[in-house]
Amino acid sequence: MFEEEMHQRNIRYSRRTRGERTKRRERYLLSTVNKNNSLSSDTSASSTESLTCSVENNNPDRWRRSRVGDMGNKSLANASTSKPKDHLYKILVIGDLGTGKTSIIKRYVHRFFTQHYRATIGVDFALKVLNWDENTLIRLQLWDIAGQERYGNMTRVYYKEAVGAFIVFDVTRRNTFESVINWKTDLDSKVQLPDGTQIPCVLLANKCDQQKEGLVTNPTKMDEFCRENGFASWFETSARDNINIDEAARALVEKILEKDSIINNDKKGDQFSISRDSNPTSSENKCSC
Repeated sequence: MFEEEMHQRNIRYSRRTRGERTKRRERYLLSTVNKNNSLSSDTSASSTESLTCSVENNNPDRWRRSRVGDMGNKSLANASTSKPKDHLYKILVIGDLGTGKTSIIKRYVHRFFTQHYRATIGVDFALKVLNWDENTLIRLQLWDIAGQERYGNMTRVYYKEAVGAFIVFDVTRRNTFESVINWKTDLDSKVQLPDGTQIPCVLLANKCDQQKEGLVTNPTKMDEFCRENGFASWFETSARDNINIDEAARALVEKILEKDSIINNDKKGDQFSISRDSNPTSSENKCSC
């Protein structure tokens, strides 16, 4: 008698918890659909969403496992038909220690600036989501690589599968500009696009709100420097005053989109090639300064 009563109680509890789990899955799916609908409805290229964690809500396996009613299925169908083309691009942010790489990323992703940053150790990450146009959603995975890492053994791992890069120098410290060529050479020797060409790279002359030193005071010379060294373009930037941060990012994304067919063709087969040579593969140098 006691065992039968316990068995019936377990059945009722199992049904109740199963129902609760189903309701939770329905609420989760509907909220996810609404979120994706609101994201795809904003077609302005300037409208952005900032994330710093993995976007697990878009896992297709979890969508398939969810069981919802007719209303949920209709919403899901509408969301799938209106979903824009999704791109995920890995972007490196490299340069000497103290040039403002982390500040640039924080300004771009989180829209704020503070002078109280600790030096990055190893590598840090951030995600920026752009509604590029009504048919294109772009996710930029920004890799903030510590300034001293160029002298370590991990840069080849950090650079792997990157499709674009920013090299940052400090306009108030001439020696950081002198290191730009070393960073560019290191970058080109360790990662290329699948066709063997250099990944698009934009040079950022950061802290332009302060007193400038060196070549950056002569824009014509800077244009020539970019052409000679394979930079797609260069920008004077200030994370503190939010000068040219968005413009520089947009210029880099445009260059990456020009290479998108090469990038996507490679993703169907092997992953990006990592050069074993010490000399970078040459490509046509264009500067859109």
